[in-house]
Amino acid sequence: MKKIAITVPYFFNGEAKKITSLLLNDGFWRVHIRKPDATPEQVYNLLRDIPGDLYPRISIHDQFNIAKDMGVGGIHLTRRNPIPPAYWSGLISRSLHSIEEINTKHYDYAFLSPIFPSISKPGYVGNFDNKRLTDNLNENIFALGGVSPAKFDTLQALGFSGCAMLGSVWSTIIDANAFKLQFITHPVDKISIPQEVKLALDGGCRWIQLRHKYADRETILEEGREIRKLCDQYNAIFIIDDHVELVEELKADGVHLGKNDMPVKEARQALGPSKIIGATANCYDDITEATSNSADYIGLGPYRFTTTKEKLSPVIGLEGYKKIATKCIDSHLNIPIVAIGGITIDDISPILITGINGIAISGAIINAKDPTEMTQKIIQTIQ
Repeated sequence: MKKIAITVPYFFNGEAKKITSLLLNDGFWRVHIRKPDATPEQVYNLLRDIPGDLYPRISIHDQFNIAKDMGVGGIHLTRRNPIPPAYWSGLISRSLHSIEEINTKHYDYAFLSPIFPSISKPGYVGNFDNKRLTDNLNENIFALGGVSPAKFDTLQALGFSGCAMLGSVWSTIIDANAFKLQFITHPVDKISIPQEVKLALDGGCRWIQLRHKYADRETILEEGREIRKLCDQYNAIFIIDDHVELVEELKADGVHLGKNDMPVKEARQALGPSKIIGATANCYDDITEATSNSADYIGLGPYRFTTTKEKLSPVIGLEGYKKIATKCIDSHLNIPIVAIGGITIDDISPILITGINGIAISGAIINAKDPTEMTQKIIQTIQ
């Protein structure tokens, strides 16, 4: 099955190398450069960092003159730009959204979408009839929307000759098992923050968030370096709260952003697609906004009042979780959600029954008589 990668709409450091690798090492037939808000100079600069001998395997969306100037092999037509320029003699592809459009002329290949619920556009869901697809597809139609390698066999059985991918190429894959319990640090008198982390890791937790509000930069760096080493030893995910500017320096796996921190969209542009970005939410609308800006997971809370956070949003409670989780399911919003805020071991089962994917805990572990044993009990409850 031929694979096409579509770029994320923003630019990030190392993007040209990633595109080169997709074409040379990862088995992709073509890469489509889609940057709807980019200036021509930005697109030119990206192309200049890609080896010229790969240009025939690249297609440009919207800015067709760049394709001509740089000798790029293809252009892609959409409803915004449905007609190819008179001068164009290279490959032409286009976007289709119905079976009837398959008979549209003037394309060498086309994307039919969405075949599955979209990964990059949550809530964007197709409604194609499988038999009609099989009866009408031809060798030039590529599936788009929610496509991942796990679905290749299904697509081939339907009759697609190839697929185009965006979300599954660029999005970070979250370890579902690690996600189920997240330990969030909080300063206490009896032990240091790295010691807290060690106790939680000893208990089996594999997702650590360094949160130390009001600590200075040097303190965060010192604690973060120790925690990075610990997480490496235990094969755990290391997330830093708020400090986007320290993610690369600490080699953190990602960042968690509160509602008053850097906007998710800006953080994604700064960090690129390979880092995990979590966003705090208090309602369904918060979740849709964060997801549309490329958040990888949601911290939904507070479940109840908690002393580890100031300026709390309204408490959600169990009924709130039920309503929000149900609404996400109904709207095909498939982003992982972790519950947070004053959660104890007795709350875990009722919360997970609502459809929430994980639990974030701070005080219940830190303040336990034996934090490691409490972590073990929490994991057993989750399982």
